[in-house]
Amino acid sequence: MFISIAVALIIVDSTIVNVAIPSIVDDLDINSTQVQWVQESYTLVFAALLLVFGTFADRFGRRRILLLGVVLFAVASVFAALAQTGDLLIASRLVQGVGGAMVLPATLSLLNATFRGRERGIAFAIWGSTIGGMVAVGPLLGGWLTTYYSWRWAFGINVPLGVIIIVGVLLFVTESKEAGAPRRVDVVGAVLSVLASGSLVFGLIEGRSYGWWLTDNPPTVGDWTWPYELSIIPIVFLVTIVSGVAFVWWGLYRQRAGKTTLLAFSLFTIPSFRNGNIAALIVSLGEFGIILSLPLWLQNVLGYDALQTGFVLLALALGAFVASGLAGAFGNKISPATIVRAGILAEIVGVAGLGVVISAEATWLVVVPFLFVYGLGVGLATAQLTGVALKDVPIEQSGQGSGTASTSRQIGSALGIAILGTVLFTSVGASLDAKLADVPGVPASVRTEIVDVVVDSAGSAIPALEKRSPELADAARDAFSDGTRYSAFAAAGFLLLGFLASLRLSGLAPHHEPEGPTGGEPAATRKAAGSA
Repeated sequence: MFISIAVALIIVDSTIVNVAIPSIVDDLDINSTQVQWVQESYTLVFAALLLVFGTFADRFGRRRILLLGVVLFAVASVFAALAQTGDLLIASRLVQGVGGAMVLPATLSLLNATFRGRERGIAFAIWGSTIGGMVAVGPLLGGWLTTYYSWRWAFGINVPLGVIIIVGVLLFVTESKEAGAPRRVDVVGAVLSVLASGSLVFGLIEGRSYGWWLTDNPPTVGDWTWPYELSIIPIVFLVTIVSGVAFVWWGLYRQRAGKTTLLAFSLFTIPSFRNGNIAALIVSLGEFGIILSLPLWLQNVLGYDALQTGFVLLALALGAFVASGLAGAFGNKISPATIVRAGILAEIVGVAGLGVVISAEATWLVVVPFLFVYGLGVGLATAQLTGVALKDVPIEQSGQGSGTASTSRQIGSALGIAILGTVLFTSVGASLDAKLADVPGVPASVRTEIVDVVVDSAGSAIPALEKRSPELADAARDAFSDGTRYSAFAAAGFLLLGFLASLRLSGLAPHHEPEGPTGGEPAATRKAAGSA
């Protein structure tokens, strides 16, 4: 139970701020790029450090890393709740990402090392369904706290939850780690992995602001301003390529030399691990990026408050929880790969359906059914993909394996938020500019001003346009609906690629393992069964 609460804590925090964003925009006066960074800073650091802390968990103790992560996460949440500027909030989110990166691979590694046979399948199902369900419970909780209290409580709630987790883990979860593992960590590999993932996501988010090739808006740090016509973004992507290639080369070099590596490259010789991670990364590109745009559209276009938005998104959670029951009922009768494919197909139907029905005149009645189908797919695919990827990983490498599996999903999620966020705001700007061009009496300078205000405010300026001109407000609502729709279709496209990737997963019957702990784990770790 307490392992599941720990997972819920970090997953909820990745979504709880979505419905609070309009209130944060109003309170802290942040722009659309900062809106993406409030989301992305957490996910970026989270994804970049999962491999590092997965290895730490194996070598220094999985429970120990879990507890340290929860403490750091709770402390950072206090600073986020008290932040007075957008930059301070983003900085707090960065630290939260470090804590989250310590927690997630430790929880997955504890499950992988503790449970065997049928119990292991149930544990993974609970773990995966927790992720799927919390993606939507987060917005509901955030909506309630934002509406009746303040957006700051969306972060403050993490403190009492952190205390509950710490007490429960200390009482009921037994320590486990890789016996005899060297304590030295591949520092060079860690730095290269952070550079590769961090620069990639940075470039995707900031390309819209700084210019994809030539400089549109030069970055400034203090008194220094980027002096070149060539944008900084191509250079950032060059860093991604160079550091990514160097990471792989360095890891293979150390592996041949018999030294420890951050990523167990030998694991990729296991077909289930290799194919499962490829599918998980691609699916994650489309899975959670849409959660960025939907709350903004529901509040700024349809006029719902934060709590009403949370209730609409609750349909996603209900679908995920129904999926967990279906997976439990059919998990021993249908192969995991088949369940994964069924889940991805349901996600495609749900997200593409949202793209079809989204408009400025839509209501929650047409949105909820597709959100439910989408959640059903998330619940089916998430847990089974994790199980498929890790089912043949040796216990002594479970931390590295779980860290890699989590990294694949989180990098996919980070890229999804960055890409779909860029699709959203770029589409909104282009659509609104075209619509305003057809409105008589709106000169080009005013048109540019309105487009910039709507995009930079992530849509929160739309209600204020109603006072200035109902015709302008209608154009803005239509344009934001267009951007949200295009974002949904892009997500569906990524999910379709994920489905094609899932065709390489093994279609064999469910994997059964002998009951009881193996791989040198002490029998005492069974004590943790009651805490999953």
